[in-house]
Amino acid sequence: MTNNPLAPVDPVGQSKSQVFLPGDFIMPSRRAVIMGALAASASFRPPAQAQNSPAGVPGSNAAPWTILQLQRRSIKVNGKPASVFGIRQPDRTSGITTDISKPFRVRVENRTDEPSLIHWHGLTPPWRQDGVPEISGPAIPAGGSADYDFPLRRGGSYWMHSHYGLQEQVLLSAPLIIKDGSEKPGQQEIVLMLADFSFTPPDQIFAGLQSRRTHAMDMQGMRMTAMASKPDLNDVQYDAFLANSRTLADPEVVKVNRGGSVRLRIINGSSMSNYHIDLGQLEGDLIAVDGQRVQPVRGRNFPITSAQRLDIELSIPKNAAAHPVLAVLEGERRQTGIVLLAGQGHVRRISGLAHAESPPLTLDLERSLRAAEPLVDRKADRTHIVNLTGSMQGYQWSINNVAWTKDVPPLMVSEGERVELVITNQTMMSHPMHLHGHSFQVVAIDGNRFAGALRDTVLVPPKTTVIVAFDADNPGWWAFHCHLLYHQHAGMFQTVRYE
Repeated sequence: MTNNPLAPVDPVGQSKSQVFLPGDFIMPSRRAVIMGALAASASFRPPAQAQNSPAGVPGSNAAPWTILQLQRRSIKVNGKPASVFGIRQPDRTSGITTDISKPFRVRVENRTDEPSLIHWHGLTPPWRQDGVPEISGPAIPAGGSADYDFPLRRGGSYWMHSHYGLQEQVLLSAPLIIKDGSEKPGQQEIVLMLADFSFTPPDQIFAGLQSRRTHAMDMQGMRMTAMASKPDLNDVQYDAFLANSRTLADPEVVKVNRGGSVRLRIINGSSMSNYHIDLGQLEGDLIAVDGQRVQPVRGRNFPITSAQRLDIELSIPKNAAAHPVLAVLEGERRQTGIVLLAGQGHVRRISGLAHAESPPLTLDLERSLRAAEPLVDRKADRTHIVNLTGSMQGYQWSINNVAWTKDVPPLMVSEGERVELVITNQTMMSHPMHLHGHSFQVVAIDGNRFAGALRDTVLVPPKTTVIVAFDADNPGWWAFHCHLLYHQHAGMFQTVRYE
């Protein structure tokens, strides 16, 4: 049986409706070694089972519920119909745009024919509302619903996606934008969400990856050939790459004002793909990463790994013109994107292939980023060593040479501690590492310390050590994993736990 941190939870016997309230705590039936002191905490209680009115409780001042429906939808990919998932409001709005002053009161209705559970990527909810099967709560059964209610701590560009099985690969994801008052008056906002797409069902993709035999790599992921210095890229050969669910054969064209200001909120919702964002003739100011503001960096090309977000401000020239914003797959020529159309500019057909193959992503930009509001400077109270291990042979991926199961002891911390994770990639593939429920600061790359960006997902290239620091200020049981979907499914997954 595959060690699978995303294995579906059997929904038999579950209520069709769940409500998750601040402070709620679920008690999974697992060995005491992973229950720890949290299991005995009297401050946590099982979630109440209730059916709430979308308009709130009569006579109360509670904000109305925002309804999100998990549903099937049909798109066209290079002229062929495809059935995918979606997360939409009843008016067909994808995801949520809200304000930090409003509580996050969301009812998720599962209108698919299979269980699911949604993770609020980058947010810091009470851990019972984080959306990871068997860790933060049970899956929502087909036809069921779950309510989420918690305050928002900060604004920024975030996203939501299924953490159940391999549903994320079938586009069960959507934007999650939180306005915080820092937006410029009159500035147009455009969300660009990237995805990789295959007509092959994801379970077949995973089975194919597991059946590979690469004798040129040993169990530590070290190539035994003259190509030892080159990273492995792009495990999965996709049929298409999407920008807002469309390819460059029929791209989204967004009208912008000549001479106007635009804020691009770019979300890499791809399951396995990293890109270089190519702004063409436009120059942009990178003002935030993963929802956290940074000291602005000007450029025309910015790297983005799976699950990361970039906020880029653009000044549109005054002349009428079409401005493609492209995402070029790392290591290849394939690309996707949208077109910003100023005035009556002419939109030319854009090739799905860039002029040249793009390089692998590096940490050059990461080294230069500085948080606008860094963590308070203090020494670490606790350090955990996190070695990223694995092999393409048999598609085995792990942390500290252990593929995750519920019996793997978590990384224990204590509330109030400053924690550093020393992440060393011992493999020949890059891994975007994501910590749930917290933001961390990048504080060192290969021994060079600096006060880098605040993030929730950081790329760790082959043979590289990245140190991140976070404050243990949100008690619970939190997932920490590679955000390449099939890597985490194979076992590159851990948890952090504290009262």
